[in-house]
Amino acid sequence: MTQEQYNNSVDLLKKWAHAYYVEDNPVASDDEYDRLYHEVLDYETAHPEHLREDSPTQRVGGVVREEFTKARHIRRMWSMEDVFTKDEVREWLERVEKNVGRCEYFCEPKFDGASMNLLYEEGKLKRAITRGDGVVGEEVTDNVRTIRSVPLSIEYKGLIEIRGEVVIRKDDFEAINRERLEEGETPFANPRNAAAGSLRQLDSSITAKRRLVFYPWGIGENTLSQTKLSEKMDFIYAQGFLKPPYSKECTTLEEIEIFYQFLISKRDEIPMMMDGMVIKVDEIEKQEELGYTVKFPKWMCAYKFPAIEKVTKLLDITLQVGRTGVITPVAEIEPVNIEGAIVSRATLHNFDEIERKDIRIGDYVIIIRSGDVIPKIIKVLEDRRTGEEIPVKRPTYCPTCGSELLDEGALIKCQNLECPDRVVNSIIHFAKKGCMDIDGLGSKIVEQLVKEGKIHDILDLYRLTYEDLADLEGFKEKKINNLLGAIAATKGAPLHRLISAMGIEHIGEVASKALALEFGLDIVDATFDEIVAIDGIGEEMANSLLEFMRVNREKVLKLFEVVQPTVEEKVEAEENPFKGKSVVLTGTMSESRGKIKELLESRGAKVSSSVSKKTDYVIYGEDAGSKLTKAESLGVTTLTEDEMRKML
Repeated sequence: MTQEQYNNSVDLLKKWAHAYYVEDNPVASDDEYDRLYHEVLDYETAHPEHLREDSPTQRVGGVVREEFTKARHIRRMWSMEDVFTKDEVREWLERVEKNVGRCEYFCEPKFDGASMNLLYEEGKLKRAITRGDGVVGEEVTDNVRTIRSVPLSIEYKGLIEIRGEVVIRKDDFEAINRERLEEGETPFANPRNAAAGSLRQLDSSITAKRRLVFYPWGIGENTLSQTKLSEKMDFIYAQGFLKPPYSKECTTLEEIEIFYQFLISKRDEIPMMMDGMVIKVDEIEKQEELGYTVKFPKWMCAYKFPAIEKVTKLLDITLQVGRTGVITPVAEIEPVNIEGAIVSRATLHNFDEIERKDIRIGDYVIIIRSGDVIPKIIKVLEDRRTGEEIPVKRPTYCPTCGSELLDEGALIKCQNLECPDRVVNSIIHFAKKGCMDIDGLGSKIVEQLVKEGKIHDILDLYRLTYEDLADLEGFKEKKINNLLGAIAATKGAPLHRLISAMGIEHIGEVASKALALEFGLDIVDATFDEIVAIDGIGEEMANSLLEFMRVNREKVLKLFEVVQPTVEEKVEAEENPFKGKSVVLTGTMSESRGKIKELLESRGAKVSSSVSKKTDYVIYGEDAGSKLTKAESLGVTTLTEDEMRKML
């Protein structure tokens, strides 16, 4: 075989593989493919200098790693807001169209798998990164190269991130589990777990055997010129990627609902597990105008499929102690299979809920589970009672430390700050992504460290030494150094992350940022009036913060001393006509409203989405609608975009 014949053979193998794996339309027999494949392999062995990166022989795996490395996405990978009913979809659409006017929507199935980000540069697959926390994931390029529906090269030469879901078809999942049982291994609970577990194999040859499939659903970094997401996705499919079996462009709630019901009717027929339908604003410019919350894009949501109901028996109730001391009852039920997941526990929320539903141990109950939602009991089948069922009593002592509990009605709390379960859960919260992000400090390790007496609170993490960990089971030199390094790396973290990591009840990421900006390290001495004066902070949040600081003031000050957090500075805008004013934007302007919003906020304005008597200015562009009309009726000052810019 000459080099030219080799190149032609590689191209032919790629064509045959694409027809088989992507188009589901074989154009060559298995025997033909295998014979040509081995001829190519023989040539590459004899001429390694001619080996092409996109050769099908590079998909078989064989790379073995000791561990996965972290990698950062160019653009953040967001999660999605979930909606469950037609009314919730209506509310979501109204919220969208209130801000950007009538929209076109792009709808497609939501496959249940593992999210993946593929980075292509100069037409070559450079990196494959798991979603992780949306900012940083694990690089699994060697494993993803084994997935036949992921092109190793594409025609487009620009830098582009292609996002999608790695899934396993239902019949392949069953085949994998049969093989695992035959080999004495534990079967996977569901296809999503199988996909995620396959991607995290340190030996890529194992991944290659798992029959994974990649379906693109979005784009991160890109310079594509198309003005609609659906058009961009058509371009992606044209690069050799799988197209979902169904998708639809919709303009009304009724069209969305009809397509949603259609997908439900195809739920058993489609070979991949689906847990809902994704609705996205199709126009890119309107996506940019809508922007993002702390967690979700405002232009995209997941319309989840109806929950699956099953009947089972309540065997017992166990009690869990959370980081704030709240006692949560958990139902232990006869295991039941719901869409491939074996469910043996269900949430009961609180004891008022148990009393309201008259739930008793020994009852037959109906439980529901929808996607990632924790299974819960929705109904007791009272007609099946035999009289042997046992009523559930409200606990009076902590199941972990034995302390007397505080019964507040809906909530029952353990007030012992040194209760082992409270300590464990507070440290788990402190270490998780979005808080201090201590890599390698998962729940099992935290439990082990507390059980062995190595740590008793958050501060003890920063006192750990190599010698403390060396005698623990499962801790070798590399693991110890990695953990100690990850803890040390949190020093100097932004103050808002440290506040959020403390686990103060009702104080989340958004509130933590506002508090850090307003008070800095003086947050320990903030007063009630000062706290509630902050936009978005209510009385319940203020009281929770004050109580936490009253009980933990010395620990917090010590934590500040040890971590030395970076204090964000509150940048005071220079004096201008919009500083401190409430502003509403409406209509089409010379650039996206998102950019104008940033401009005004940088000048100290508060940009709101609705007009009221408290609004100072409504700035309008072309096709301004009801907001402008309402402003005029209320006597609110209205400005054109040009007038606004002249004032600036």
